[in-house]
Amino acid sequence: KSERGPVAIEAIKDNKSAYLMAVGGAAYLVAKAIKSAKVVGFADLGMEAIYEFDVENMPVTVAVDSSGTSVHETGPKEWQAKIGKIPVTIA
Repeated sequence: KSERGPVAIEAIKDNKSAYLMAVGGAAYLVAKAIKSAKVVGFADLGMEAIYEFDVENMPVTVAVDSSGTSVHETGPKEWQAKIGKIPVTIA
């Protein structure tokens, strides 16, 4: 999935939750980390339902934490500060 918008980030923050992301192609490893799952809401939506997972060693990154901090905002700023210091020379 992609970055979350302001409404979703506020909902994540309000519910003291987190939004996770995984590297593309890691579906097998993510699925293998799920030890159990149960539907906790919107069961009629199938795979889009809300699930509670018991996981172990899941290879994901917290994209939005429970305080609403988004790596999609902090990451680019951090890297721009680092990359912006690299001198550019044209040969």
